[in-house]
Amino acid sequence: MPIKANNALLLLGCPESPVQTGIALYLASRLGKEGIDVTVAGTRSALNLIRISDPDGHYVDGTRGMVDLDLCVANLAENKIDFDLSFGFVHNDAGVSYLATMRSISNAKLVAIVFGSDADALASSMDFDCEKLVSATAHNPIPLKKKIDRVMMDMVMADRVMVDG
Repeated sequence: MPIKANNALLLLGCPESPVQTGIALYLASRLGKEGIDVTVAGTRSALNLIRISDPDGHYVDGTRGMVDLDLCVANLAENKIDFDLSFGFVHNDAGVSYLATMRSISNAKLVAIVFGSDADALASSMDFDCEKLVSATAHNPIPLKKKIDRVMMDMVMADRVMVDG
């Protein structure tokens, strides 16, 4: 993932799986530590879980850093906003559809975080360009955390090579 990113979008669908909120906050923390501004777009329930889990806005700014998922997609489609990185959380067919839409309306480097019991089937149904982090987990965040750590390390190292080299 050799890209210099200034901002990132985390796309959260319906929070049916407990792993989504924890991994979203972890990823927001990792991105923030790299100096990347994070925006979370999600359903009302997903955003409320982020607000409750991060009440002091340590990882996501509760006023400026969160937006309704459909409003975000509309703003992207109208070229009002765009991001350098986009991480889509996918645990059902709707998540795949949102990512396919993102691929067509955004220039962001797209990363799919695919989880849940149907993770492998969902990942194989994605016939558009994106990096895929896949784990058939719904409760244990550690497998996805390890995959995110590898992606972040690749991104940090690639950026250092671009700056130093």
